[in-house]
Amino acid sequence: MTTTFTRDARSEDHDDEVVDALTIGRRIRQLRTDRGMTLEELATAVERAPSQLSMIENGRREPRLTLLQSIARALGTTLDALLESEPLDERSTLEIQLERAMRGQTYQALGIAPFRIGKTVPTEALRAMLALQGEIERLRDERAATPEEARRANVALRRLMRTQNNYFADLEGHARRILDAVDHPGGPLTQRTASDIAAHLGFTLHYVADLPQTTRSVADIKNGRLYLSSRLASKGDPRTAVLQALSSRILGHTEPTSYAEFLRQRVETNYLTGALLIPEAHVVPFLQDAKSDRAISIEDLRDAYSVSYETAAHRFTNLATMHLGIPVHFLKVHESGTITKAYENDDVNFPTDRLGSIEGQMCCRKWTSRVVFDEDDHFNPYYQYTDTGNGTYWCTARVELSSEGAHSVSVGVRFDDTKWFLGRDTQNRGVSKHSVEACCRRAPADLEASWRENSWPNVRTPRTLLATLPTGAFPGVDTTDVYEFLEAHAPR
Repeated sequence: MTTTFTRDARSEDHDDEVVDALTIGRRIRQLRTDRGMTLEELATAVERAPSQLSMIENGRREPRLTLLQSIARALGTTLDALLESEPLDERSTLEIQLERAMRGQTYQALGIAPFRIGKTVPTEALRAMLALQGEIERLRDERAATPEEARRANVALRRLMRTQNNYFADLEGHARRILDAVDHPGGPLTQRTASDIAAHLGFTLHYVADLPQTTRSVADIKNGRLYLSSRLASKGDPRTAVLQALSSRILGHTEPTSYAEFLRQRVETNYLTGALLIPEAHVVPFLQDAKSDRAISIEDLRDAYSVSYETAAHRFTNLATMHLGIPVHFLKVHESGTITKAYENDDVNFPTDRLGSIEGQMCCRKWTSRVVFDEDDHFNPYYQYTDTGNGTYWCTARVELSSEGAHSVSVGVRFDDTKWFLGRDTQNRGVSKHSVEACCRRAPADLEASWRENSWPNVRTPRTLLATLPTGAFPGVDTTDVYEFLEAHAPR
C-alpha cells in the first residue's frame, strides 16, 4: 500500500494535495545529491541510520513529520519543498513511474523480479521500459472488453455475415478438403468419421469425467490428445463437440488478442463444424430438390443429417441465399423472451439497442419465436405468418431444451418465398408492431390500470449487465484449471 501525506493548514494553496512516499523519497535523494551529500552524511546530520534513510528515499518507509523537518533543515530547504507533489526533474519522474509500475499487478503478473534503478541505467532505457509497460496495460484493458465493446464487436461481425449472405467460401473449402482427406463418401457424417478426422489431424480422443467446468474440450497440442467430457453422450451430439474442438486446429487459430477476434474465431469454428456435419456438395442437391418440390423443411434437413434442429437451421442460413436464392432470417430466443442469437438478410425488423446489437433484446410477443412457447405440441414444428412494419414474414419454429433452459429456434422468410416451404398452408397469424410500445412492450390498458400502482417486481439482473466480460485470451476459461488438468492427464 502506498503511503500518502497531506500538508497542514500552513499551506493554504495546497490543503488537499496528496503526496506519496515514493515522490518524497525521490525529492530527498535529488536534493541530497544536488548538494553533494552522501547518504551517510545526511544520516549523521539527522541522527538516523543510513539504512533507515535509504528506505525512506526508496519510498518503502513512512517518515515521521519531525524527521522530515530535520531532513529539510539538513538539506537547507523547507518542509513544503519536500512535500511538493512533482519530482524535481525528468529523471526522477521516470524513476518514480517505473518504481510504481514494478509494484503494480500488471508487472508482477509478468513474473519479472523488480530491480533497483541505479544511476547507470540510461534515461532512454527508462523511457523504453515505461513505453512497453504502457502498451501492456493498453492491451490488457483492450482484452478486458466491456459489455458495450463486446456488443460493438458482435454488431460488426453480424454485418459482415449479412454482407456475405452468411456464406463463407473459404470455410466451405476447408470442410471439403478435410472430408476428402478422410475419404468421406458424402451424406451424414458418422461418429467414426469424426474420429478419423481427429486422427488425420494427429489427435487421439480421450473422454474424461474431470474436464474443467469452464471448457467444452481441451486440446493437448504437445501430446496430440483431445479431451472431452465423458457425459457428452447424455448431453448432446458427441460429433459436434469433437468437430468444434478440431475446427480451431484446422483453421490455424492462434490465441485471440481481442474480444472481436475471439468472437470471429467462435463463429468460424461453428460454421466449419456445420459444414463438416452437413457437407455442401451433398446437401445442396438435397435442398434444390426440396425447393423444386416446394417442400423445404428444416425438420427434414435435421433428420437427413442426424443433427440438432439448431444446427440444421444454422446450416440452412449458410446455403439458402447462395444456392437457393432465398433471403432468410434466424432467431434463437430464450424462454424469458431474450434474443440470444440472430441473423437476417431479408430485411426483417429485429429489435436493436442504440449500438445496433440484437442479442440481449426482447423479442416481440407476437413473433413466432415467442408464440411457440405457448404451444402444447412441441413434437411438431410450429408455423406462423406475421405482419410487420416491413411486410409479412412466415416462420417455422421449435423449442429445444438446454442446461440454460428452453430456447426457441426459428427460421423465417418473406411472404413471397413461402411457396418453397412445407407449412405454408398454416392458418396461424400474428401482427407485430414492435417499434410501437403498445404492441407488446406495454401491458393492456385494463391490466396496467389494475396493477401499475400495486406491484413491485424484484428484478433478476443479468450477471453481465454491470460487470466487464471475463478477461484473458479465452474469456470465461479458468486457465489454471486447464493447465492443472493437462498436467494431471499428460502421458508419462
